[in-house]
Amino acid sequence: MNNEQLRQQKCQEAQKILSLLDFPLAQENERSALTLLALLDLNPIQAWHEASAPLIGITPIMDWCRLHYAKIYAPNTRETFRRQTMHQFIEAGIVVANPDQPHRAINSPKWCYQIAPEALSLFQTFNSEQWVYQLAHFQKIRQSLQKNYAQLREMQRIPVTLSQNLNIDLSAGEHSQLIKAIIEDFGSRYVPNGKLLYVGDTGQKWGYVDQAEFERLGIELDLHGKMPDVILYAPDQNWLFLVEAVTRHGPVDGKRYHELNQLFQRANLGLIFVTAFATRREMARFVADISWESEVWIAEAPDHLIHFNGSRFLGPY
Repeated sequence: MNNEQLRQQKCQEAQKILSLLDFPLAQENERSALTLLALLDLNPIQAWHEASAPLIGITPIMDWCRLHYAKIYAPNTRETFRRQTMHQFIEAGIVVANPDQPHRAINSPKWCYQIAPEALSLFQTFNSEQWVYQLAHFQKIRQSLQKNYAQLREMQRIPVTLSQNLNIDLSAGEHSQLIKAIIEDFGSRYVPNGKLLYVGDTGQKWGYVDQAEFERLGIELDLHGKMPDVILYAPDQNWLFLVEAVTRHGPVDGKRYHELNQLFQRANLGLIFVTAFATRREMARFVADISWESEVWIAEAPDHLIHFNGSRFLGPY
């Protein structure tokens, strides 16, 4: 067989494996098959018993697909790999995220994945006499694997205690630590008697949302809009604090200021825009981009605010 035929055959075998593992049709496609092969570092001429389990991230997976299977994916498909393939692999117990450093921030460039040891043992027997037995064994222990890995992920989450006598958990990582500080330290100082309305979690769409309070305030959530990381409501002033937690991505700059204004333009509330940093050193990286008429709060100096111009120290415009 020529190279193209070898590539097609290996990809079809990977798709067959995903089908035998009862993945939905949406995860039995070429993208998922190639992702599995990349996780196993299995090129078209290698046999399945040669599969291995390297640590690998999404972008390296896409590069690997291009190098070994001549499949080119656009950079903007990274989220598709993450949400439509890798998420399901993790839930199925065949892949583990960050086994080398479980508490790594989800937005870290070092975020990586690895085939679970039990799944590797299974895949290495494909096309052999042991396959049927190993598949039956894996299916038998699969539920316990899923449960164990789910418990491990849960243990890595960061607890946050709210003034509303409510506890929520956020995905582990630097970003969630800053969100925790915003809620517990910024909120207690600058939004007294305030209410937490929304928390975006780096591991899921919403970490917490007070849907009833949004409705009472007449705010219709735009599920397709890019929400800020934290929303706090100050009932005494009728102010809405829109807070962005910056650990790697940018602050409330001019563009983001406009986006948030558009997102909450129908709210009959005063809007206050806040960028939160963990340290002054981190703020220094972005200071030139921060929008006028916004506030900056630094977690390592929680008793101070930096105000970027305007006629008031703290208030809506």
